[in-house]
Amino acid sequence: MVFMYTDWQGRSGLVDERTTQTAEQQSAEEEERRQVRRDSLMSRFPRIEYHRVAMSSRAVLDSFRRACSPLDSVSNAYKVMRLLNRKDIQYLRVGDTLVMPDTIVQDLRAYSIFPQYWAGGDTIPKVILVSNVWQAYACYEYGELVRFAACNTGEERKPSFPGRYAVYWRQRLRISSLNDEWKLPFTVNFHLQAGSAFHQFDMPGRPVSHSCIRQFIQDAEWLYRWVRVARKDTIRHTYIPMSGTPVIILDVFNFARRRGGPWLELTSNDTVGIELPTDPMSVEEALIPISQVPKESRGSLRNIKRYMTADSVLRARGLIRPQVRLLESINYNERRAKKAAAKKAAEARAAQPKK
Repeated sequence: MVFMYTDWQGRSGLVDERTTQTAEQQSAEEEERRQVRRDSLMSRFPRIEYHRVAMSSRAVLDSFRRACSPLDSVSNAYKVMRLLNRKDIQYLRVGDTLVMPDTIVQDLRAYSIFPQYWAGGDTIPKVILVSNVWQAYACYEYGELVRFAACNTGEERKPSFPGRYAVYWRQRLRISSLNDEWKLPFTVNFHLQAGSAFHQFDMPGRPVSHSCIRQFIQDAEWLYRWVRVARKDTIRHTYIPMSGTPVIILDVFNFARRRGGPWLELTSNDTVGIELPTDPMSVEEALIPISQVPKESRGSLRNIKRYMTADSVLRARGLIRPQVRLLESINYNERRAKKAAAKKAAEARAAQPKK
């Protein structure tokens, strides 16, 4: 409905009644929409109870391995076992206790420790949340969980530091620039200079990597296809910082714990109450100590002073334990080449005739 008005200065005009809707009404309608969507997504999977299976003997272990055989690539039981325990089956040992569900569901989002709906991501097309504590990550599209996966992150002396990152590039099969013995399928890089990346690699069920985020092969391939890489400056042909899919590492693993992790103590698929950011794009960009960046890459760092002070800042925040000394980034290719050259020189000297 359109009506005429006259303001306090005697000016008149026409107003469409539809434009008089208050901001409060719009906000209420938006909140109602989110609530309906949240309720729908949060109830899409039934409650699943977990129980524990003790690998008390070699016979029990062998029987379990046969039941969850990796030879059957489509075995849902095998996929669920790996997901819930964050490890490949070849790393099972006598004495281990595993978590198994009372129901096997093909859609692995049913076992997520992340919520099926996250209000903080409601306006973001794609974002990846990683938890060091839970050794798992979640992919969201406009607040909806579209992928839940296990991961093994960085060990204590080469950790996966919390904070905000973004995807830069991807490569179907990456040969590490630091160690050409490392073959890394479906690599997705999210820090250019430090070399931090998602990729497929062995999964022993603990944080063990050199700051990268290891995954099972199916998850690595899915993520490789799903992410958006960074845009490039059309003039300089360099990546535009933080322009790819956002990656947020949420927390720090409790390295005082010597075996397993909290995922082994879950009793059901109820959301664990993990704290997610309400404004993910305002999360502080990750602090990475300069020692974690290869020397040949340091020249291209933005704000290098931030990297120089990161170690002390992280320790002051309690994110690195006082007794822990971070390992320097090592170029294993260069080290092997020097050793080979030294060996060759020594052999040449030994072969020379004695005077």
